[in-house]
Amino acid sequence: MINVGDTAFILICAALVFIMTPGLALFYGGLGRRKNMVNNMMNSVFILGLGISLYALIGYSLSFGDGGGQIIGSLKNVALNGITKDSIFGENLPTFAFVAFQMMFALITPAIITGSVAGRMKFKALFIFIGLWSVLVYYPLAHMVWGGGFIGETLKALDFAGGDVVHISSGLTGLILAIILGKRQGYAQTSYRVHNVPLIVLGMGLLWFGWFGFNAGSALAANGLAAHAFMTTAVSAAIALVTWLAIDVIKQGKATLIGACTGVVAGLVGITPAAGFVSITGAFVIGITTSIVCYFGITLIKKVLKIDDALDAFGCHGIGGIWGGLLTGFFVVPELNLTEGLGGLFYGGGWTQFIAQAEGILVTIAIVIVGTLICAGITRIFTPLRVDKKEELQGLDVSEHGENAYPSFFGLD
Repeated sequence: MINVGDTAFILICAALVFIMTPGLALFYGGLGRRKNMVNNMMNSVFILGLGISLYALIGYSLSFGDGGGQIIGSLKNVALNGITKDSIFGENLPTFAFVAFQMMFALITPAIITGSVAGRMKFKALFIFIGLWSVLVYYPLAHMVWGGGFIGETLKALDFAGGDVVHISSGLTGLILAIILGKRQGYAQTSYRVHNVPLIVLGMGLLWFGWFGFNAGSALAANGLAAHAFMTTAVSAAIALVTWLAIDVIKQGKATLIGACTGVVAGLVGITPAAGFVSITGAFVIGITTSIVCYFGITLIKKVLKIDDALDAFGCHGIGGIWGGLLTGFFVVPELNLTEGLGGLFYGGGWTQFIAQAEGILVTIAIVIVGTLICAGITRIFTPLRVDKKEELQGLDVSEHGENAYPSFFGLD
């Protein structure tokens, strides 16, 4: 029987998750260079149209459609066929409410990828790639983790709100594309500074705001578990912010606003797979350690490995998702585990859940690597992946979109 309160809650959470994608557009727009502001934002905005259209057409059916197997769903619900206003998902929700909630995850996930390729990937290539990637990588992963597939049902890996499905998949994909595309022009010689800090703060605020719906809504009911996930989300993000500031002061002598915003995102990513499974104490540990790991992970990627992960999509989302997923195996509280009541290593469950988490992450990584390379290869049949040197130096706002975020600005970029 449909529960009115649960339905209202999930629809509100769906709207909160939706606002994360425009929030990410602002976040990435502020982080990038002035001449690529429009492009960085467009790379998230176009997904609002493509993502919803694809998900309604085939995405839901491939992720959660009736009769799916271990790897992928079915085509029984193409174009949401067979679902009506009276259809019920589980015991308490209209199916359309669940569809709406999950559809918003299918928007923010590919949008995260675009941070790694900022400033050099052709818009046409990105459009084609995101469409292919959604079908070949995201929908199968969503099914395998949440739709009764291999990772969730067979391996028993836990992913409350998207460590594997959202953050590892998008972050790792961004890293692979960054390697394929190569560094931005002048990367080793030019100082790539952010151009609009207030936009970064606004974007971070919208992301944190939406993340409460992202994690709390994954309880799929307005209940105690949702409230618990809300609190672990708040705590992890908050302590990660403070931790990042502390590292900034120790390393640079000054606390930075950009660092504070980055710390928040790292803490949110780390707690996402664990939000409904760990205690508040676990949330503190996850927030602190994810902030530290992401801080030094970003340094490793850029300064040691020399990979141009432009806006740190892998540095925050990929590394944070892996770390949070692994720590879930340590801090799972038995009574919060929605599957078999098995606790984490620190709660009497031994290494069983940690091993399951590691196996789930490894399977996710394998799927993402293979799927991303296939999608990039297919995209190259239709268009080069990267803009040419002249277009890149001019800026992608003008060369790709014929627009300028700051038309009255005539100075050097």
